Amino acid sequence: MDLLIAFGLFLAAMAICLSTGASMLIALAIGLVCFSAVALRRGFSLREIGKMIAGSTKKSLIVVRVLLLIGLVTALWRASGTIAFFVYHGIQLITPSLFILITFLLSAVLSYALGTSFGVAGTAGVIFMTLARSGGVSELMTAGAVISGAYFGDRCAPASSCANLVAAVTETRLYSNIRLMLKTGALPTLIAALGFLFLSSRSPISVVDPAMLEALQSSFDLSLWSVLPALLMLVLPLLGLEVRWALVASILSALGVTVFLQDLSLWEALKAAVVGYAPQSGALADILSGGGLLSMLEVCLTVFLSGTFSGIFEGTHMLDGVQEKISQTAGKIGLFPTMVITSIATCGAFCNQTIAIMLNTQLLTGVYDRAGASPSELAIDMSNSVVTIAGLIPWSIACTVPLQMLGASLAAIPYCLFLWLIPLCYGLTRRWFFPRHPAPAAAETTKSAV
Repeated sequence: MDLLIAFGLFLAAMAICLSTGASMLIALAIGLVCFSAVALRRGFSLREIGKMIAGSTKKSLIVVRVLLLIGLVTALWRASGTIAFFVYHGIQLITPSLFILITFLLSAVLSYALGTSFGVAGTAGVIFMTLARSGGVSELMTAGAVISGAYFGDRCAPASSCANLVAAVTETRLYSNIRLMLKTGALPTLIAALGFLFLSSRSPISVVDPAMLEALQSSFDLSLWSVLPALLMLVLPLLGLEVRWALVASILSALGVTVFLQDLSLWEALKAAVVGYAPQSGALADILSGGGLLSMLEVCLTVFLSGTFSGIFEGTHMLDGVQEKISQTAGKIGLFPTMVITSIATCGAFCNQTIAIMLNTQLLTGVYDRAGASPSELAIDMSNSVVTIAGLIPWSIACTVPLQMLGASLAAIPYCLFLWLIPLCYGLTRRWFFPRHPAPAAAETTKSAV
């Protein structure tokens, strides 16, 4: 009963924060107090609770380090013209009957390079929506294409906070996960592309406004040097360099390009890296502004506070009863269907990818262990469920924030084809990737690549 009361208070705090626009950190802090109070009531001392929290936040701090680097990247890629390069040349490829398809493909490329769905929705996504409105294209279809492409990288990019978090909490290697995610994502990506090709033919663009191209061209030097930060981010990990060092290399190169190619002073570039980039052109202010170290602080605190929950749950065995019921369900319907149901519940209740990933790990690790499944299987199952399902829950932050950025309504959700297809296709083909449950491999469990 005490645990139900604690969850009730926590969910009430979440609901109040969502309805009033208050920071979710308030609800997380209330949750920490509530669950700590339950632990105290069950006989654990404050010292013991502190040790539980300290032990669980070690994994969170690994992710926080990467998130802060990603904050620097998101600002400096804006300032260096890297994002502008992709958008400018991507728009050049647009033909009337392929607009929605190209929107999806370019958003996917950008998201894989940048690793953030919000970053893509708030930059290239805004541009595509502007073009769609001026060219008579369905806004709902365009928004669905943008969000689908944005979640392509959010799920499997080396710089994705979700991919890094999944690797950290499951104690698997990031690039081993990415290879499997690309394989399991190939079929839904192909089907989504065919779907957007069909939608493009149904809603072609009548004209492409050249004003956006002119604003990008006049504000940035769009030579090949501006691609260098993205190239380093994509190539260096393939050569065996860890993600954090690839991020550092991308940051330093973007800083150099910003200063020597885009004619910003070193002070202006460093300021942008910390507080976010603000373009001088008013036409681009609503599109390219943002990023920076400070922009990631709330996300980092969310990851940190969410990590404290798992430590308390594990140390006090609060969720043993829930885990037993989940294990029974998995025995009847299978591991992945159980993961999908749990993902819908956690994303629906907590409205946040980060919390859902942390809680799914807590609830399902033991279930997968008892079934003989490897940590990699757990990681891929989460990547193919909770990460995209969060974007389909109408009241989830992962859904509402991108839609708000794009100025689209909830009616765009059915057109987010990639998000629907990932769990559906994977559920139908999963046995090909995991035909049996192998014992955990040492290389997969010893450390995370982050």
